[in-house]
Amino acid sequence: MKFPYPFRRTRVKICGFTRPDDALTSVQLGADAIGLVFYPPSPRTLDVETARNIVSVLPAFATVVGLFVDEDESVVRKILEQVRIDLIQFHGEETPDYCRRFGKPYIKAVRMRSETDLESVVRAYPDAAGFLLDAWHPDVKGGAGHRFDWNMVPKELRQSVILAGGLTPENVGEALRTVGPYAVDVSSGVEAGKGIKDAGKMAAFLEQVHEYDHRANID
Repeated sequence: MKFPYPFRRTRVKICGFTRPDDALTSVQLGADAIGLVFYPPSPRTLDVETARNIVSVLPAFATVVGLFVDEDESVVRKILEQVRIDLIQFHGEETPDYCRRFGKPYIKAVRMRSETDLESVVRAYPDAAGFLLDAWHPDVKGGAGHRFDWNMVPKELRQSVILAGGLTPENVGEALRTVGPYAVDVSSGVEAGKGIKDAGKMAAFLEQVHEYDHRANID
């Protein structure tokens, strides 16, 4: 079989797990990465023991992303010592210097609103592995389940983008057609309740992503 070049495959991260079985199911369904939240105000936040239990059931090549929000450096280091974290997601106002202190690849979250200068943010974090774009909310730093205007994403930056914010099985196809990001990130859009993932919704979400990729590769 002759593959088109470059071959299109959108990566998928599902975030906010609180139960090992849900995380394992997501990977079995085809998710590339799982997100673990270490942010006490979040209803999906984890203690170290629960996080370790979740990680322990994952097969090889499943990427574990640890999410922190303006956390004290010592707290982040302590969690990294106790939990297998492959990639760090910084979801607050962390500086570039702070983000690179931990010796791990990192994603910088950007809360998008009309005045956001995404190009400037990308220049400020030259060693970031990617930029997760979420909807700005005055009271919540991520996980609010709101979408932003996808047309704000500059075309030349799209392969650095992990698109988040209000994604669901019903709208992820439209989001992919509009933005064409490297990856998508979903949390509340595949839940039965906060932190409780719905296997049917996860399967439907991944099916929509795979359908988009299939069509993109044919076209």
